[in-house]
Amino acid sequence: MDRLWAMQVFVRVVECGSFSRAAESLDIANATVTASVRNLENHLGVTLLSRNTRSLRLTDEGQGYFEHCNLVLQQIADMEAQVRQKQGEISGQLRIESPAAFARALICPVLPSFTAQYPGLSVALRQTDHAEDLIATGTDVAIRIDSVNDADLVARPLYQAHYVACATPALLQRIGTPALPHDLNPVHCLGIFGAGRYTVSDWTFERDGEHQQLTPAGSLHFNNSDALIQAALADQGVIYVLDVFVNSLIRSGQLVELFGEWRTSTRNFYTVTPKARYVAPRTRAFIAFMLDTLDAQRRPAHGQSIEVRQGRR
Repeated sequence: MDRLWAMQVFVRVVECGSFSRAAESLDIANATVTASVRNLENHLGVTLLSRNTRSLRLTDEGQGYFEHCNLVLQQIADMEAQVRQKQGEISGQLRIESPAAFARALICPVLPSFTAQYPGLSVALRQTDHAEDLIATGTDVAIRIDSVNDADLVARPLYQAHYVACATPALLQRIGTPALPHDLNPVHCLGIFGAGRYTVSDWTFERDGEHQQLTPAGSLHFNNSDALIQAALADQGVIYVLDVFVNSLIRSGQLVELFGEWRTSTRNFYTVTPKARYVAPRTRAFIAFMLDTLDAQRRPAHGQSIEVRQGRR
């Protein structure tokens, strides 16, 4: 029996809370996971996990063994990482989870450049608007917006985005370019709404203590930024969207930013990694690459507090 491998399997079962989820995250058969834990228990002469068809829990012996396994595996990972870093090796598979709009606008365009820097690295990117359990899915790093749903995740500031009102030059030529937010006719504005509702979000602008608000009343409204931007590019209306999704379009002249001297709401993007898991060199390399890629001027200060809501442990 390979005791080190058996320890890794045992730890993953505990982290995932399920033999089947552990098997999926390790990309091995369920029977292999079951046999590995059973062989480990036979070798130790104790029961590590008390399980039935619906749940499993650590026994007292299993709890102590789990804590020691984590320490041993962490020490091994540290030693291996030190050796690899000395050799300059960034390799293996990097598993990334990201909100779909952020992935399409910012990660996908630069991934070829990132992988070109590290020929021994392969990247698996999952685009989803429903955050998943990083440990259960075997995810190395994920992008989160505004808050972190699990106290067992470590969040690092990545980018602070602010909303911008923008439209195509052709549309502005047709309707005129408004000088102030209240000069903008709401019927020319396309809205966005959140999950579980169809009420569009208001646009807010502030300058020198003055506050102006607008409710979009155009003919098109969407529940995602991609569709909103595509409608704007088709000259269908003015949009109010996070700058992170339209910076390149504004730079290229496809969209024109309005009211740039007015302050708008901001949203913070973070990279998150599992707290209990060693952060591999490939993960650190990706985070550093994204920080270099994004606009550092709008990155939240490192001392800024991060909202952490209690989630599943």
